[in-house]
Amino acid sequence: MPCSSSTKRFTALAILLAGLVGIGSAFAVYHHNRGPAPLTLGDGRTGPADMVWIAGGDFVMGSDHRDASPNEGPAHRVRLNGYWIDRYDVTNAEFSRFVAATGYITTAERKPTWEELKVQAPPGTPAPDDSLLVPGALVFSGTDQPVRLDDYTRWWKYVPGANWRHPEGPGSNIAGRERHPVVQVSYEDAHAYAKWARKRLPTEAEWEYAARGGLEQADFAWGAEFAPGGRKMANTWDDAARPFPVAARSNEKVQVGTSAVGRYAPNGYGLYDMAGNVWQWVGDWYRSDAFRIEAAASKVPMNPAGPQDSFDPELGPTAHAPLRVTHGGSFLCSDSYCTSYRTSARRGTDPMNGMSHLGFRLAMDQSAWEARAQSASTAAD
Repeated sequence: MPCSSSTKRFTALAILLAGLVGIGSAFAVYHHNRGPAPLTLGDGRTGPADMVWIAGGDFVMGSDHRDASPNEGPAHRVRLNGYWIDRYDVTNAEFSRFVAATGYITTAERKPTWEELKVQAPPGTPAPDDSLLVPGALVFSGTDQPVRLDDYTRWWKYVPGANWRHPEGPGSNIAGRERHPVVQVSYEDAHAYAKWARKRLPTEAEWEYAARGGLEQADFAWGAEFAPGGRKMANTWDDAARPFPVAARSNEKVQVGTSAVGRYAPNGYGLYDMAGNVWQWVGDWYRSDAFRIEAAASKVPMNPAGPQDSFDPELGPTAHAPLRVTHGGSFLCSDSYCTSYRTSARRGTDPMNGMSHLGFRLAMDQSAWEARAQSASTAAD
């Protein structure tokens, strides 16, 4: 089942106001659009290091599958130029180098302000006491027994001191997790990293095209079957081990959380973790009706960059609150709760949010790579 509307958007404000710091059968018929492409992997000389070249072309974006949420449809054709995209999610090691080079402070490490938070609140919401506005982020806490899945505040908590260095809070760290995807990063943080790396966030269309790996309208990045031959293809919640959201006990061998990038098989384009592990920021504003607007266009959209603003009528008085698109699902997605590891699944997320299952990867245009290579050549001369 897809994520319900009550779980598709998470905000620090929602948790703060709820608990004042106490506290997303049949398969699609598919075929290879152009087949898995020969892997063109940049090596730092012929292309940006550890980025994969995605040849341009047409593809059918979104889904009309019976498991799809309304915001995924209608399926519609989109046309893209070629581009480079990171082979892996940005890791803790890579983000550490960025922070060391720039001194950047992430949003989770800064004291939030009511001005930042109130845009996600219904009009008239009173400001919380200033003492409650402390640096932190949302952390999956789980439950000790099965619960109804209609209130995510049962398994998410706003944890003071949680940030990219301490993903689960002050008692945690990233030692030994250097190759895990960085988490607890907001859209603003991802954008700042991209600027430093001289790259950019992929558009939603680019992300989905890359995630499909050359398969037309497959439900998953690897094909039609979730676990072909019983093989696990992504870091997702294991319903057989425990019902969502019951957390693992500290003495259990298998723990719930991120895994090192590249642990599971790549898709047809040689990209890793395009499903599960962590949700990924993309560049577009989120509108629940974005695909309906695109599909109604008189011609096939070329390199669509998304809408100009956010809109989700299911959110009522906060329908126009700023939201950015996230894709890919995470280690918390499961068949019993949220199948957002499907390639077309999409969600709107507060761009100031940090969460323990939210990261990103980057893209680059060929022209940007050529300009960088030319600059390096000139500097060498």
